[in-house]
Amino acid sequence: MSIDFEKSLGAVTRTVSEEQQREGKPVRRVTLERTYATTANDLWDVVTNPERLKRFFAPVTGELKLGGRFQIEGNAAGTVTTCEPTQYFAATWEFAGDVSWIEVRIAPEGEARCRIALSHICPINAHWAQFGPGATGVGWDLSLLGLGAYLADTAFEPSEGQAMLMSEAGMAFIVGACQQWGQAAAAAGEPAEQAEAAAARTTAFYTGGAAGERQED
Repeated sequence: MSIDFEKSLGAVTRTVSEEQQREGKPVRRVTLERTYATTANDLWDVVTNPERLKRFFAPVTGELKLGGRFQIEGNAAGTVTTCEPTQYFAATWEFAGDVSWIEVRIAPEGEARCRIALSHICPINAHWAQFGPGATGVGWDLSLLGLGAYLADTAFEPSEGQAMLMSEAGMAFIVGACQQWGQAAAAAGEPAEQAEAAAARTTAFYTGGAAGERQED
């Protein structure tokens, strides 16, 4: 069992854009897009079926339907605010006393391929100032990585996945994702020096410090 980390890194398009205020708060939209070799119906089921979600993401309890409340084990809770089966859903993302928002769009690309666009709408707060889009984006990068492994029938247990991420190739994936989120922030108008510093702090968080320190040298 193996994952092509370099190919997976390049398979994702990462963008940051300004968004109108949400609940009176200034926000940024962090978006990842990736195409998979499956149908829209199947991909919708993968990302909304708790039995399948736990294979590559995390155990999710609650009601994954319009108006339903859900809880991700060890992570966020939320409410499903929009649901258009096989195409689009949106939900609140409630974690550590803060509220942000997620949106998932699925669109066919040919007979047996489809694209997922996952957006996380983040408040511009102290956490954003410190880590930038990578704090949110890299976590979703890892989720899309797991989704790709699951769809390729190479799904793995959490301990196996962690071991792979700690490998040289896994660390290179994380560092590369952090750097690309820094580039996306700069492309969206963030001062380049600030975007690079935030990306370095995110890298240090995910790698235990050494990679982030090298970036800042």
